[in-house]
Amino acid sequence: MAKSLRSKWKRKMKAEKRKKNAPKELTRLKAALGQGEKGEITMKDVAEIATVVPAEKLIEKPKDTDDADAGKMDLDRKRNKKTMLDDQGRYPVWMSHRQVKKFKAKRTNKKGKPKKGLAW
Repeated sequence: MAKSLRSKWKRKMKAEKRKKNAPKELTRLKAALGQGEKGEITMKDVAEIATVVPAEKLIEKPKDTDDADAGKMDLDRKRNKKTMLDDQGRYPVWMSHRQVKKFKAKRTNKKGKPKKGLAW
């Protein structure tokens, strides 16, 4: 449904509207920060509106290696790229049922279907 003429037209018109309104939004944003006349933003003015935190405080280094390992997610499973199966024999979550069915058919029917009728 996303490829219909109506949706293409709507996307096109939204993009044109964004282009048209971009300068207005920029001036409105500068005015909200109190920088409408100057055109430049200083850290003192921003500090009045928002809390300014130095970058060193935001970047925390792990103290122990155990804590760093605990933060990692268990997404690095071994996956066969040809069959798309992981080490436990499961397909990825994002794979649709149709794709799973297709991969299973490739795995099981290597010889093909047996011929009908009598085999002499």
